[in-house]
Amino acid sequence: MIQADLHIHTKYSLDSSINPKSLVDQLCAHPSIKVIAITDHNTLEGYHKVRELVFAYPDILVIPGIEVGTPVGDLIVLGADEMPPRPWDVKEVISFAKDKDCIVIVPHPYREYGLRNSAKYYGVDAIETLNGCAPSNINKLAENLAKEMRLPGVAGSDAHKIDELWTVCNEIQASLDIDEILNALKKGLVKVFPTGKSIRF
Repeated sequence: MIQADLHIHTKYSLDSSINPKSLVDQLCAHPSIKVIAITDHNTLEGYHKVRELVFAYPDILVIPGIEVGTPVGDLIVLGADEMPPRPWDVKEVISFAKDKDCIVIVPHPYREYGLRNSAKYYGVDAIETLNGCAPSNINKLAENLAKEMRLPGVAGSDAHKIDELWTVCNEIQASLDIDEILNALKKGLVKVFPTGKSIRF
């Protein structure tokens, strides 16, 4: 069993100020969350930098990820260590992810840049039902969407500033192995919860 935050941005996202070194320092100090996914906007630079920094810590795992901006809304691809080819159409991004054995998550479906109800028409793997930057009524809509689509719900702090980290958590029935974690997420072997640190209600 591991605890993870599956939606974190670094300064390599244009709208984020989180320094990779500060992120790793906080992760090392955290008592329970030891798995994170770096999901910068349209780049893997932040992931590569954080991965270098955690190399010396065997109890920490960094999952490669990207938050890809498409014309109809954002998608998170977890497990990809390369960028999908352009143009970033939803169907093409999902096809890329399937070919690479990655998983596709719809982040904050009812917030800005969310897929909203159109998520129903694509073969995604999970819905972000608990977003640390979304109010409870918006997260509830996402939760209802996941139930309607019979998909697992996952959580992400969606942190863009250092004090936004660790607001939510995923408890995943897996060990510190990326493939095992991704498979567990696909199977719905995950529970999401707010940490009590700070989340909007």
